[in-house]
Amino acid sequence: MRISLVAALLFTALSTRAQRLFWIDTHNDVLSEQVRSGEDLGRSQKDVQLDLPKAKAAHMAAQVFSIWCGEEYGPGRAFKRANQEIDSLQALAARNPKKMVLVRNATELKAAMQQHLFAALIGVEGGHMIEDRMDYLDSLARRGMVYMTLTWNNSTAWATSARDEVLKKDSLSHKGLTDKGRAIVARMNELGVMVDVSHVGDQTFYDVLAASTKPVIASHSSAFALDPNRRNLKDAQLKALAAKGGVVFVNFYSAFIDSAYSPGRADFLARHRVELDSLTKAMGGDPDEAVQRLYTAHPAEVDALRPPFALLIRHIDYMVKLIGADHVGIGADFDGAESYVKGMDDVRDYRKIAKALRKQGYSRADIQKIAGGNFLRVLAANRP
Repeated sequence: MRISLVAALLFTALSTRAQRLFWIDTHNDVLSEQVRSGEDLGRSQKDVQLDLPKAKAAHMAAQVFSIWCGEEYGPGRAFKRANQEIDSLQALAARNPKKMVLVRNATELKAAMQQHLFAALIGVEGGHMIEDRMDYLDSLARRGMVYMTLTWNNSTAWATSARDEVLKKDSLSHKGLTDKGRAIVARMNELGVMVDVSHVGDQTFYDVLAASTKPVIASHSSAFALDPNRRNLKDAQLKALAAKGGVVFVNFYSAFIDSAYSPGRADFLARHRVELDSLTKAMGGDPDEAVQRLYTAHPAEVDALRPPFALLIRHIDYMVKLIGADHVGIGADFDGAESYVKGMDDVRDYRKIAKALRKQGYSRADIQKIAGGNFLRVLAANRP
């Protein structure tokens, strides 16, 4: 069955809300913050881009929640941290049974949508969280993991990251997937867990496409041709991903949309170096939290750094024109970065994307594919 026909059938079966668009986002990092702060996402929260009231207002059908920890969580800690975050998501669902449900496959997602329940899915961001163990991979799959990003910024012993392939290219012990990496991809295919190539290096990317028997995703990446950031996908990669039935989900982070953002950010941090050093010390040496506090203290300067909304639409349109509307979706990376394009302040702003695409002549069917239909299709293709 052709991809376009599958998407059309899914749209017909699932668009039961007075033909209203449904949105599915493939990457949000709010869970890490919830575990740290103890905030209840079941209620409206001021400083997050996703909570249950916002999801309802946005007409979101589903969110893939990122299970993440940094490379400082080594063996004996990373897998435990992943399970702690999954526990937190399960507890959120248990506290809000009339609002949301945790789902593991397309059938359960379809049922949740028909019941008008917000569906939560699990995506593990970083293969280091399985600690090089197949039984840990199996365990996370049993808990509901629908995708695993093979690397975060840090490489594993079996796959190299985009950061390391660029910045450590002369010192890597290997590049791309090892035999164990190929075995992990094969096991993910068997388990029905989508292989996510956001964050991986170019060699790992092509090794994955050669190894995987099922469609591959990039859960939160944008177009390299418009912003040559190592985290974005080049035209050849986008075409190769689409040729295997995969989907790229566009990232809203300012640095992945506009190449001018990172130099502007560096200038901003340099201007406020003394204040940043003081905040870093006050935050116990946490540079990310210190930068976030600095951004909060200077809203006008920070807002001036944000790329225009039109650039986000340009990334979407560029990829659609290159590989087709069947292969593009939304993976905002909300709650995981310090800056997003103007107009994208939280999930309630997704409707602006639909409006902009309609102005560009996109059909309702193609907008629905981008908003959520393509995720449903690729999820079903990996885990029937």
